Amino acid sequence: MHKIMIIDDETDILRMLERYFRLNGYEVITAEGAEQALAKMGQQPDLILLDINMPNMNGIEVLQELHERRSKVKVIMLTIHNEGEYILKAVDIGCAGYVLKDSDSNMLKKAIYTVYSGESFIQPDLIPVLNARLIKKEQEDEQLEKLTKREIEVLILLSEGLFNKEIAYKLDISERTVKNHISNIFKKINVSDRTQAAVFAIKNSLVKL
Repeated sequence: MHKIMIIDDETDILRMLERYFRLNGYEVITAEGAEQALAKMGQQPDLILLDINMPNMNGIEVLQELHERRSKVKVIMLTIHNEGEYILKAVDIGCAGYVLKDSDSNMLKKAIYTVYSGESFIQPDLIPVLNARLIKKEQEDEQLEKLTKREIEVLILLSEGLFNKEIAYKLDISERTVKNHISNIFKKINVSDRTQAAVFAIKNSLVKL
């Protein structure tokens, strides 16, 4: 008998999925949130269905924690998020599948069967979204490579909300030099203001929210 852990802070969804999988012959472990899920990992599930939107510690952070623990359990993200950023992040960390909550039960069955077979599964209509984000990431990686070490330092401080004067003080350079660096950064990463530059830095893991 396969053992599935369902992690979701929405009680109604959790109970609905629990009933569904028990009726289909699975042993089910439920967890209403990340902390409870990590505490129950000793029960050794074969597969995890993991929501992203959860308080205190979201599903991506849970996935990262499992990765750092070198857990061998397969994880399918079951979420409302269809944005390329979420899909790419989950795939990068090592999820085995990605399915939307509003998909029908056949889609989820197919995902589980595929993952149990040792392959990865991305809901088919999300593949173009993932591909588009991958192309954009390649472009961002190329832009990042163009930045000098000093420009990256300036970009990080700028993204942390520091003004030019504060950046100059922190790096022991003149404000004029800071302005020149920022101008060069904007050109190299193809942005027009500090907010866009900060978003670039966050997406490329130079700073964390």
